[in-house]
Amino acid sequence: MRRRLAIVLAATAGLGVAAAGAWLLLGHDQPRPAVFRAEPTSALYAVIDSRQADAAPLTLDEVFTPATRTLGPLNRVSAEQLADCDEALWGAAASGCTQALRATYTGPSGAGQFVIFNLPDGRSADALVAALAKDGFVRQAVSFDPKHSRAAVRALGHYVTVSWAGAGGPQAGTELVTSLIALDRLGHVVQSRVLAAG
Repeated sequence: MRRRLAIVLAATAGLGVAAAGAWLLLGHDQPRPAVFRAEPTSALYAVIDSRQADAAPLTLDEVFTPATRTLGPLNRVSAEQLADCDEALWGAAASGCTQALRATYTGPSGAGQFVIFNLPDGRSADALVAALAKDGFVRQAVSFDPKHSRAAVRALGHYVTVSWAGAGGPQAGTELVTSLIALDRLGHVVQSRVLAAG
């Protein structure tokens, strides 16, 4: 009986270690924003609640225009379309996503990034927003202090936008709100899709 109990305890301990290892490998030690705001989609975006009503893919030039090279105190460093939407995520999956476009920005006191996901419909977009609120987040693609960072995640019809701004250090957070608002304006590209579909 004691031998059987020892085997069960050893197996349980082994599973615990394996589970902890899997938790780390899946990215649950990845950084999250210190302040987070999430919004589901709304009636304003009903005309593009489905990708069928807005079938043309986004382009880098459409989202990251020359006018957005500078956003408030930030300057764009990179803009890219990822081969797989899940490359931009840890701990969450973007089911049915066909595009993830990402840009990174830096400034004198911090940095930030913006990602937009092209999902099948508003329900999928809301599901991703919910997952980012509790299960995982976007991967950090530019250096800043996540402990002094803010993020806004929005479902806009069948799109999800993630704006994330962080300070360069504990004393460099004075322009954080300004940077986040500036990054979040990149999501206005979706309004042109609403007008085109309406």
